[in-house]
Amino acid sequence: MSTLKSKDIDSTFEIGSTNVFADLDMPDAEEKLAKAKLAHQINKIIKHKKLKQTESAKLLQVDQSKISLLNRGRLSDFSIERLVKYLTLLNQDVEIVIRKSKKRRHHGTLSVVYA
Repeated sequence: MSTLKSKDIDSTFEIGSTNVFADLDMPDAEEKLAKAKLAHQINKIIKHKKLKQTESAKLLQVDQSKISLLNRGRLSDFSIERLVKYLTLLNQDVEIVIRKSKKRRHHGTLSVVYA
């Protein structure tokens, strides 16, 4: 724990890891973070292309309501596979790399890296 002091306020805060979902002890934290990163990239591309929700929906072959959920970060209805499909429909190459874990654990990890 670290303490931040200002003139009138004493605040205590904890520096978290790189995964807010893990910091909050949420189940499937790695998957949630991967989905959030994929969705962020999708939303970034849509914004860059200046597409409206209806245009995005047509391009991604979904209802406009799904685009609205994606924009608001409501990702429980989306699989990683579906988010990857959206990226390919947005003319992005997606690579999946599998390698032996460097750390001694009983399982590997899942991560998303932007090129």
